[in-house]
Amino acid sequence: MNTPFDNFIKQNESVFPRGLYNTDPCFEIKKGGIQVGFDSLFTKLKDAHESGCNVFLFEGYNGVNWEQIKTNTNNIALEQGYTINWSNIKNCLLPSDEIEKRVQQFLGGEDPLWGTHFPFGLETFMDPEKIASVRKSAAISKNRSNHNLFIIYGCGATTVDFYDFIVYFDIPKDRIQEIARNNELLNIGCEDHNGFSYFYKRSYFVDWPAQNRGKRESIQRIDLLVDFQDVNRPTMIDGDEFRNTIHQLSETPFRVRPWFYPGPWGGKFMQGHMGLDSDQPNFAWSFEMIAPENGITIKSGDIILEFSFDFLMYQENVRVLGKSAARRFQYEWPIRMDYLDTINGGDLSTQVHPRPNFMIENFGETYTQDETYYISVAKEDAKVFVGLREGIKKEKFKQELLKSEQEGTEVDINTYVHSVDVKPHDLILIPNGTIHCSGEGNLVLEISATPYIFTFKIYDYLRKDLNGNLRKLNIERAFENIRDERTSDFINSNYLPEPILIEKGKDWENYELYNRDESFYNINRLEFQSECVLETDDRGLLINLVEGRTVEIWSSNGYKTTLNLYETMLVPAAACKIKINNKTGYKSKLVYTFVRDSAIVNGLNDPYS
Repeated sequence: MNTPFDNFIKQNESVFPRGLYNTDPCFEIKKGGIQVGFDSLFTKLKDAHESGCNVFLFEGYNGVNWEQIKTNTNNIALEQGYTINWSNIKNCLLPSDEIEKRVQQFLGGEDPLWGTHFPFGLETFMDPEKIASVRKSAAISKNRSNHNLFIIYGCGATTVDFYDFIVYFDIPKDRIQEIARNNELLNIGCEDHNGFSYFYKRSYFVDWPAQNRGKRESIQRIDLLVDFQDVNRPTMIDGDEFRNTIHQLSETPFRVRPWFYPGPWGGKFMQGHMGLDSDQPNFAWSFEMIAPENGITIKSGDIILEFSFDFLMYQENVRVLGKSAARRFQYEWPIRMDYLDTINGGDLSTQVHPRPNFMIENFGETYTQDETYYISVAKEDAKVFVGLREGIKKEKFKQELLKSEQEGTEVDINTYVHSVDVKPHDLILIPNGTIHCSGEGNLVLEISATPYIFTFKIYDYLRKDLNGNLRKLNIERAFENIRDERTSDFINSNYLPEPILIEKGKDWENYELYNRDESFYNINRLEFQSECVLETDDRGLLINLVEGRTVEIWSSNGYKTTLNLYETMLVPAAACKIKINNKTGYKSKLVYTFVRDSAIVNGLNDPYS
């Protein structure tokens, strides 16, 4: 039976009805597994104290409202006849100028893109003598009389490394960025606001890696995990229950919580279909499957708690990735599926991603951002720009771009960049070094290697960002990375693959879409009428329903969930296999991707260098 689904958008179409897409996916755990409120928090502290715990560490990410925690906890303690001695770890930080000196070599100057990952933990920011003094006070407090608690709190509290009980306060990265955009948050050890661009850059290259080292080392020691997004209503889970939940997730298909941002070229399809904030001008991006930034939401009864995706990877990376991929990528989930929406928006900025060796030498990353564009929805005249046009003079192109940047003159991108007419379910390969952008009129499922900020823009149509500033271009660096051979003929012959049938059953087919040395991941598509089975073969799979309405997903451990149109789900390697039921009566299509075995064996070096 042919599909009734039409993924084309009419030229004049401007209203996009709400679909079934769930922006707040949850993994259900047993009722009672999550507690709520400061009263519950203090009950946990009191119970621990009665069991012999006197010294508590309140650790968590920069962005947590520590003073709110202190005030609310202290009020309840006093009401119940307890005294808390508080020690703010912030007082142990080195002077601001000293911290800046230590991190500057990792920030690469003023360019908002340039930097390398900080290889140390938060102890680098601390004064050893002050830490020793706090540790001495904690040792004294350990032997104090009843109803006296000693709490060391703040980002970096675990650097004291003297404790009876650890409470970790988690907060997702999108919330942290929201706070920073409102000038309500400074980088660790900073005294002044330096603008959001600097905040994000230093967080990405320095603050977050430093904090993550501590998070990774602490996961087996955490006694209580607290989701502190709602400062008035924190939710929490015992450490053992938390680790058990993570273990369950490592063998169960699940979704991370996606988040969405508007942009100068953003479209309107996601805003309607996914039910996003109608007060925003548009939505340009979705962000999913980024371990450093996305969160996982769990639910106990009607109580919800979110924790960062990287917690799962720190504890269960082998079960999620599979043994081979875990050896290569360690604690990273290496493939993401994001959406780019230009429907009733504008063309993306013209850009290129760095070659592998450039990425290693300049950013300290171990792999680069290879991409593919899977066309989910398209207008009838939609295009994707990819590769250089045949016969163009590359130097002339570069000079025209530089002139545009300096003088504000327009550039006709069509003169220099090859374009491809696209329709729903087309796949366009965009390995590193390939100049590209999505044209207006597409909902692109971007299947990409996880490094996600290393984009060298060369032209952005003289547009300003949503704050009224011209967006930063990297023309010189882009041209260092553009692969000259990727011109029109090469693109048409190599980067517009046709599906290859590799398996079929009674009413299903499995097509290979992408299996090339240019990247480390494969892409396949299942097309099925009723049901099919997908085995992991000790590889983590990322799946997305690209056509249909809803399918049921059954895992081998008996867990049942659903996947709606355009939703992305991770199937951990330890899930072994899933059964997918399609009850629409019409053929559905599901795209899935995984790390290619040969990439693990042969490494991820540039095949063209």
